[in-house]
Amino acid sequence: MHRIHHLASLLRPGTRCQLLPDSFCGCEPQPNESMPQMDEQILIPPELPDLLKQFTKAALRTQPQDLIQWAADYFEALTNGDIPPGASSNFVELTPELLKILHSRVAGRLIIHVSELAQMWKELSLPPELLNKVINVGRFTEEIEWLKFLALACSFVGVTISKTLKIACEVLSSDHDSGPARIPFSTFQFLYTYIAEVDGEISASHVSRMLAYIEQEVIGPDGLIKVDDFTQNPNVQLE
Repeated sequence: MHRIHHLASLLRPGTRCQLLPDSFCGCEPQPNESMPQMDEQILIPPELPDLLKQFTKAALRTQPQDLIQWAADYFEALTNGDIPPGASSNFVELTPELLKILHSRVAGRLIIHVSELAQMWKELSLPPELLNKVINVGRFTEEIEWLKFLALACSFVGVTISKTLKIACEVLSSDHDSGPARIPFSTFQFLYTYIAEVDGEISASHVSRMLAYIEQEVIGPDGLIKVDDFTQNPNVQLE
């Protein structure tokens, strides 16, 4: 493994190549060295240093037992256009902040076309596999109901129903600077009902009881629900 790292370091600009003839790496010979006469100088392909650098980093990261076989698999994957073993991902993790950006780009629409959503997803460097998972779980087609998609995307971040609805509330809230996140109770009702239905482990009667309690005992005259109303109230058990 040390030899691979050493080989990559030899190709840094300004470094004299010790394993290759001076004429191959473009190095100037020392006064006491003889240089074979060649009709044409052989140049290092410009992409070779970076290629070896990425290969070396992947090898160090993976620590393969059979380096030769691993190297063969690595370059075969590159040849086939696949992600090679040990390569670092260029995708970022889905976060509530990125969900807020997505929501702002949807710009209040109830329906968004899958191709447009995929483009937004790509621009944020989010993993396409996660997009496919959300689409498959929601059984979405070409036209996607944004609130349903958002709820499922939040569930991949929040995991539990309470945390999922907390993230959804924070994403949808317009009170970013004037107080705690809050959304209309009707929106919360839609999201909770849908998430519980997809989850499949919470009975419809339990969902109805919780919604009835929140509406009658928690929601004020403004018709809005705050995050604390369903995360800090011991009488509200969403799961």
